[in-house]
Amino acid sequence: MKYIDEFRDGGVAQKIAARLRAEAAPERQYSFMEFCGGHTHAISRYGITELLPANVRMIHGPGCPVCVLPIGRIDLAIQLALDKGAIVCTYGDTMRVPASDSLSLVRAKARGGDIRMVYSATDALQIARQNPGHEVVFFAIGFETTTPPTALAIRTAHLEGLANFSVLCCHVLTPSAITHILESPEVRQYGTVPIDGFVGPAHVSIVIGSAPYEHFAQEYRKPVVIAGFEPLDVMQAVLMLVRQVNEGRTEVENEFTRAVTSEGNLTAQALVSEVFELRASFEWRGLGEVPYSALKIRPAFASFDAERRFGLGYRPVADNKACECGAILRGVKKPTDCKIFGTVCTPENPMGSCMVSSEGACAAHYSYGRFRDIPVRVEVAA
Repeated sequence: MKYIDEFRDGGVAQKIAARLRAEAAPERQYSFMEFCGGHTHAISRYGITELLPANVRMIHGPGCPVCVLPIGRIDLAIQLALDKGAIVCTYGDTMRVPASDSLSLVRAKARGGDIRMVYSATDALQIARQNPGHEVVFFAIGFETTTPPTALAIRTAHLEGLANFSVLCCHVLTPSAITHILESPEVRQYGTVPIDGFVGPAHVSIVIGSAPYEHFAQEYRKPVVIAGFEPLDVMQAVLMLVRQVNEGRTEVENEFTRAVTSEGNLTAQALVSEVFELRASFEWRGLGEVPYSALKIRPAFASFDAERRFGLGYRPVADNKACECGAILRGVKKPTDCKIFGTVCTPENPMGSCMVSSEGACAAHYSYGRFRDIPVRVEVAA
């Protein structure tokens, strides 16, 4: 298949691995954060870590939209279904994220809530058309990739006068999260999370382009290489980052030229700008409150804002104390550093959001066998 098979060629992967071994200076350590959960998935699925030199380390970032969704936001969606009697529609992975009181959207559905999995915002619109006597709320999550379809759904509902449709908007922004990470004490003050550069997200960059990352290269002196999701994309991006570090360059480079341009998708950007505006602050799981890192619905479309329509008030909720998802999202810990990883917490029984989505670091690490480096505890009978 064009643009797929040629980027999964094992022979080419070995050649890139050989170049990395030759060019990675043995006297130094390289630490690169793959921000996007899609890259985390690819790294685990294809065993890319095993092909990298020992002194090249990949750090998982907070680029899984399901993983960074805080408990309080899921509680709002459950409240809409159980207390307000709304039909709540959302994407499949969101259904299983743990919430307060041992609930999730799936468990709230079992308690009688009308909660439906959809594949797109358009599906939620259709449900609203088919159920004119019921309030239908689309629980919208995701980065810049999934924001334009939500904006289009709101504009369509506005044009149709679809009075029973609204959106619980939880769309978040990539550049703001990267800035927050670079300003975090772990990176800037203590150096406990060394970051020499970023593997920039693929789908997000198709929408926003490569230009927004120039800020990180210029102000923070961190190179960024935008990469596709195939294994050769990721390996080539790592090689490009190693070369930038070796040469003392801090630039934005685009490995994913077959899909990403400097300016991005201007039509999608205009649509998002028409319907949404910046929130002053938004809570991310693991990162806490991040300024100007999310979107809210503009006053012109206020009748489609579920938070305003139902008078919802957000309340932050602390994560499960046994779960290290927050630290994993910040790059402070690895999945295997969590005491409940692979035992109490599995993809079938997730205790934290990082184990829910296939793009979550814990789920990817577990599903593709990267948990094999967990020390085996052998108890000897007396």
